[in-house]
Amino acid sequence: MKSFNLQEKMKGVYSDALGWQGDDADFISVTNPSDGTEIARVASASHDSIESFISQAQSGFNVWSTIPAPKRGEMIRLLANAFREHKEDLANLISLEMGKIKAESLGEVQEMIDIADFAVTLSRQLYGLTMTSERLQHRMYEQWLPLSPVLVITAFNFPVAVWAWNAMIAAVCGNTVIWKPSGKTPLVAIAIQHIVNEVMKTSDAKNVFSLCITENKALLQQLVDSPIFRLVSFTGSTPVGKVIAERVAKRLGRSLLELGGNNAVIVDDSANLNLAIPAIVFGAVGTAGQRCTSIRRLIVHHTKMDAVKAKLLAAYQQIKIGDPLQADVLMGPLIDAQAVALYQQTIQDIMRLGGKILCGGHTLKQAGNFVMPTLVEVKPDFPLLLEERFVPIVYVLPYQDLTQAIALQNAAHHGLSSALFTNRLRDAEQFLSSQGSDCGIANINIGPSGAEIGGAFGGEKDTGGGREAGSDAWKAYMRRQTVTVNWGDTLPLAQGIRFDIS
Repeated sequence: MKSFNLQEKMKGVYSDALGWQGDDADFISVTNPSDGTEIARVASASHDSIESFISQAQSGFNVWSTIPAPKRGEMIRLLANAFREHKEDLANLISLEMGKIKAESLGEVQEMIDIADFAVTLSRQLYGLTMTSERLQHRMYEQWLPLSPVLVITAFNFPVAVWAWNAMIAAVCGNTVIWKPSGKTPLVAIAIQHIVNEVMKTSDAKNVFSLCITENKALLQQLVDSPIFRLVSFTGSTPVGKVIAERVAKRLGRSLLELGGNNAVIVDDSANLNLAIPAIVFGAVGTAGQRCTSIRRLIVHHTKMDAVKAKLLAAYQQIKIGDPLQADVLMGPLIDAQAVALYQQTIQDIMRLGGKILCGGHTLKQAGNFVMPTLVEVKPDFPLLLEERFVPIVYVLPYQDLTQAIALQNAAHHGLSSALFTNRLRDAEQFLSSQGSDCGIANINIGPSGAEIGGAFGGEKDTGGGREAGSDAWKAYMRRQTVTVNWGDTLPLAQGIRFDIS
């Protein structure tokens, strides 16, 4: 497995573009969430460098969009191989700066590889339709063409996978991509960009992938407002997503939004708890509860409450919390002190409002941003149920019948992922019907986290309505063109309209 000196590569790749040597550069401090120490200081982009990125992305698009899609796919194949080569290094870096346990970090890099492989096959399947014309000697069809440079803004919790969902598909569709990663996890983005630069040296096209690091609000608005980005993909909080959507809509651009979750799992009275309990635990504590698909609400049939609580409490006692690079650790730290403060405030709110803490409910007295995963028993009308707070706290509440459980689930403002554990076909079909789950993802007998890349990922309501990754999500990155060819000697009009001139 090849490795490289990250500091040297960062300087070598970005000394000009991001102002490493500039006297007036702003710097972003990158902190290890496991011990609170500063890992690195990363120079932020400037107004002039962003304008340069935008110009280069447009010039790159002018060339890249003319390259046949299978040839673009070949470049993505080479990228996938390079990601495989550096999988261990990238996973270590994710765990170091984000706090995700090593197994999850390896899974995230694999997801990046998988979506690249998917994009390669997609490069020969950007299909349009052929339609039958009502006019004699006419042919109608549609084709899909590259859209524009694409702006991709990602969050800290999946620092490479979400970029790859967008970038690999956008690039194979003929677009160039500017990536604005979270300022909390810029190092792995820099490492990825270095790998991309090395691979793309073999291509005739330049500036297909670019990286812009900044947390400056004015500079972010400069990017979002640029008319060259006919598509802006944003992953993050609902309030910020609404602002971005409004700004992009004002210039009639497209927004692809992946926002909050507040996901629920329903356990009915026929459920196999040997399936349900492990899935619930992973969905609750994976990534320390900082996934958009993390479980926030556990809705349990009243006859199963005692059994589910007992099994969950036993499982939670087995969760080892600590250094995410240690093999036996199942939960790492929260991303920063602000997240810890949110956890502490939520615990205070729960106690004030009468929630019953079953386990957890406190921070760990050690260096780093470590907290205890928490289960809270509440009633269906508990005020905090409709709030998504990005911490490892799960509310457990009873229900009487499935219609009530579905209503409780759908009461959330978000609509990302959902799950039902049942051994009844009728319950499963009710959950999946038009009167069932209102989420973009609905699962039976698996948890709400860990979606495969083959399906489109995204949700409804305050989750934003975006779709990324598999299925036909690629269409968001292209423009549809309907074509009519008259190969005859007359000019008939549609709908039988006559317009005769001598």
